[in-house]
Amino acid sequence: MAKKEDASNDNRQQAVEYFRRHGGMLRTKDVLAAGIHPRTLYALRDEGIVECLSRGLYRLADGPVLANPDLVAVAKRVPEGVVCLISALSFHEITTQIPHEIYLAISRNAEAPRINYPPVRIFWFAGKAFTEGIETHRLDGVPVRIYNIEKTLVDCFKYRNKIGMDTVLEALRLYKEQRRLDVQALMRYAEIRRVKDVMRPYLEAVL
Repeated sequence: MAKKEDASNDNRQQAVEYFRRHGGMLRTKDVLAAGIHPRTLYALRDEGIVECLSRGLYRLADGPVLANPDLVAVAKRVPEGVVCLISALSFHEITTQIPHEIYLAISRNAEAPRINYPPVRIFWFAGKAFTEGIETHRLDGVPVRIYNIEKTLVDCFKYRNKIGMDTVLEALRLYKEQRRLDVQALMRYAEIRRVKDVMRPYLEAVL
């Protein structure tokens, strides 16, 4: 019995070390691919050594407090997704809106991810509308893909009926207050998103 218990302890310690080597956060499928038995993972969870951030995502409980837990959790679960619209506005600090869900763009050909927490609102983008303007930021040690500020503004004009024109105009005003407008970048993304005619009068008004 002692030998079995020792072996079990060894397995748990090896699993903890594997978590630490990979930034303290792993998806269940990554844990299993490393040869860690589900029983070991669940034992660590039951002992409070690891905690479940969302379905299929675990982190070491003694790790540093996450500054961006929701963005990090979604990025780990859907690494090919891109934070967009109000969530991206919030990241770039050009909105007073507090997003109560993560706005996430995925490729039109991709399957909708199944995430129980945090709440996620999915938008399907196609072609250059999806691939252009992506920046990768390391948040809490995790790479998170987020549209840059100009692409985000253009996307907001595209989805103005869904997020509200007042939100879009506030973002444009705060963007102008933060920095010099990159009109060339805005127009390039506006052409991709086919909203040049919509955006032009608003840009002329703030220039």
